[in-house]
Amino acid sequence: MTARKIGVLGGTFDPVHLGHLIVAADVRAKLGLSRVLFVPAGKPWLKLKEEKKITAAEHRLAMVRLAIKGNPYFKVSTMEIDRPGSSYSIDTVSELKSKLGPKAEIYFIVGPDALAELPQWKEPARLIEACQLVAIGRPGYRKVNLRALERSVPGAAQRIVLLDVPQIDISSTEIRKRVAQGQSIRRLVPEAVEKYIEKHKLYR
Repeated sequence: MTARKIGVLGGTFDPVHLGHLIVAADVRAKLGLSRVLFVPAGKPWLKLKEEKKITAAEHRLAMVRLAIKGNPYFKVSTMEIDRPGSSYSIDTVSELKSKLGPKAEIYFIVGPDALAELPQWKEPARLIEACQLVAIGRPGYRKVNLRALERSVPGAAQRIVLLDVPQIDISSTEIRKRVAQGQSIRRLVPEAVEKYIEKHKLYR
């Protein structure tokens, strides 16, 4: 069996937007990935710790499915939603490696804000052994200080791929605000997602 290169893009996707799709497509093309798995978080521990309100998983999952429909390189995984308790990246990567086999190479896609929090993640040393971290740029964020990260998580710098991707200035927070204020979100989310948000009266 030949090695497969699988990208993993996790997040709350509250809601999923065009920025997520463009980044996933660009990373897949640049790294030659077989596919990119979108993994909506069940109970993201960091956001729950900060007491941030999160939309029900069923809605976030449905929007991701609508967003990636028709793209043969994009798949959705419900493993974090199905798993009881808080969502941790190391558990997701470990479960994926078990399912895909030892020859699969996993590329875990993260933004600079998430990567800066790596020392706070569950078992970060084990995580960087299990996968490559793909750090992507994001508008308004400085590049991650790899030296500082290396001091907190030894070996991290060698397991991080820094990748320049299109700088898409779209955020789920801004989309939720626009919906709440009755403003248009056209060209920020796929049309099917826009209709889903309207139909289910999300973010009002």
